[in-house]
Amino acid sequence: MIDLKDIFKYYTNKYHKTYVLQDINLQIEKGEFISVMGPSGAGKSTLLNILGMIDDPNDGEYYFKEEPVHRLSEKKKTNLHKHEIGFVFQSYHLIDELTVYENIETPLLYQKIKGSERKAMVADILDRFNVVAKKDLFPNQLSGGQQQLVGIARAIVAKPSLLLADEPTGNLNSEQGKEIMELFKKLNDDGTTIVQVTHSEEKAEYGNRIINLLDGRVV
Repeated sequence: MIDLKDIFKYYTNKYHKTYVLQDINLQIEKGEFISVMGPSGAGKSTLLNILGMIDDPNDGEYYFKEEPVHRLSEKKKTNLHKHEIGFVFQSYHLIDELTVYENIETPLLYQKIKGSERKAMVADILDRFNVVAKKDLFPNQLSGGQQQLVGIARAIVAKPSLLLADEPTGNLNSEQGKEIMELFKKLNDDGTTIVQVTHSEEKAEYGNRIINLLDGRVV
């Protein structure tokens, strides 16, 4: 599903290159659940952003379902991202002015899905996440755990083939964290490919493969 070849990411000032990722070679099969671990500053979030087509590498090749992402126009990349990838952020990234229902509906609007179909898809997800009663509330009226649940609901409502999660349980208590990880496990069992960044050995164990990063390299 994913093939990264000789990926480098760096920032330059006048005299110096600072490498965030170096010589990353990585294959991810459809249906895998990968946990990416490593200390702060190891390049984990940057790797996730490159996989999610939010950021571009300076060098190297990225193939997604055999599409050469490194050669695609911004428009094609955006389109691929919209239709194939769900992103779960540690800090929720919900839109404050929108209700729970509207937040979850947003990716479907981007995909120009018809009104009646959108309604059915959102209703299904609200039900699945047990947040039907919260659908008219705004993010600031929810607890951290509820906001993260809505963030995940939004990420998967359009049935992405790849789910990327950056420290998805970082702000949650242990019970909420366990709930989220069980949910990921179920999504993965249903066929969604997942790549999560985590500091927690316990959360990493939910994956079927652990990738360790140190100083921007796979170790």
